[in-house]
Amino acid sequence: MNDVEEKEVDDKSLVKELRKLMITKQLNFLIGSGTSAKSIGLMGNFEDDAETGKTANDKLEDKVKDVSKTIISGVYEFPGGEVIQENLDDYTRFLKSVIDVINLSNSRQTPKSVNLFTTNYDLYIEKAVDELIGTSRFVFNDGANGYFKRVLESSNYNRVVSYKGLNDNYISEIPSISLIKPHGSVNWTEENGTIIIGNEVAEIPKIVKPTGTEEKDTYLDNHYYEMLRVFQLELDKPQSVLFIIGFSFQDKHIGKMVKRALQNPEILVVAFGYSDSDKEKFLSKEHLNIDINKVPKNLRIYTPKDFNKNHLTKHENESGDEYNSFELPNLTDIINGASEEDLKDDKSK
Repeated sequence: MNDVEEKEVDDKSLVKELRKLMITKQLNFLIGSGTSAKSIGLMGNFEDDAETGKTANDKLEDKVKDVSKTIISGVYEFPGGEVIQENLDDYTRFLKSVIDVINLSNSRQTPKSVNLFTTNYDLYIEKAVDELIGTSRFVFNDGANGYFKRVLESSNYNRVVSYKGLNDNYISEIPSISLIKPHGSVNWTEENGTIIIGNEVAEIPKIVKPTGTEEKDTYLDNHYYEMLRVFQLELDKPQSVLFIIGFSFQDKHIGKMVKRALQNPEILVVAFGYSDSDKEKFLSKEHLNIDINKVPKNLRIYTPKDFNKNHLTKHENESGDEYNSFELPNLTDIINGASEEDLKDDKSK
């Protein structure tokens, strides 16, 4: 067995800069399928089944629905259930760290809010929110209004919620998490031209499957288009930062929107690659289509080689060789260390 070369990378300044960006900028995350791959897998893990007539997309949808049903039930005592619970823990710790970091921001300069954009249609984030109720004070906004019948409407985003003292002697902004799902969700259904967000997995959910025609599908459907419009508007805001994890830019439509957003000199896009080869892949013609020698200054791509071994996840392949990756729990560890000390000697502006 070949051991991974011990990482002696000094990433202290990089980690400190990332933390400062999270505290001082308008915070956005783009979360892709890689963050749920531990329990669901990636599109490439599924194949068409001639015997059943199910396509790879059908099988992926079935997997997402099954995992989401397990998440809702909270019952993991079955073979493979521990992996789903572990994946949920990844999301829960991540959300907790994000709430803690936006609490450090000065609400007079930067809103105590974060936008979570995800192309995933599983229910990990929603369940993680439930896991944190009672342990953290925050407001969750999934864009819906209503009580028994919750209707999605993009105008419901961009809300700020504050706590007013009992004697009206002070107002304190409450941390806010907005969840925007431009590819839909397994608990969405369409009813008379509106999207209903339910509390269970729908038999026929309103989702965009990774068919290669996502751009056409999202433009033709007003609901998806509105979600993408929210994404674009947030990226156009001044002093914004977008952190990307688990997303490889295979969705060319969202890749184009990110590339367009880079024309805004005030935004910074920070993408994390699972492996060292991801930087070249992200920039390739099949993905962002950016010349590796002409990468915009406001686009940064970090891969395992940029981090110390303490901020990486170690794996072993079938041959017994070990390798390192950068995953959601590693990003969570970085966020967790954030403090007001990170605001000193700010060079992130």
